[in-house]
Amino acid sequence: MLKVTLTGSLIGSHPRNRKTAHALGLRRMGQSNTFEDTPNIRGMIHNVAHLVTVEEVEKQEVRRRRVVRVKKENS
Repeated sequence: MLKVTLTGSLIGSHPRNRKTAHALGLRRMGQSNTFEDTPNIRGMIHNVAHLVTVEEVEKQEVRRRRVVRVKKENS
């Protein structure tokens, strides 16, 4: 498991790097997220290596946001 923390500011960074950081779930400085160690995630980290710090952590539960959609009834 990899713990990725945003340490550099996204202000003034290239839009492509900003989108990659957002795809990693990193929006504010100091924010962290945990990922499985896959080639896709490693590639994303490589693209924004100057903005993030990475540390290996023991396997832990990966928390993901749960999106709940409420259906509106048409009356």
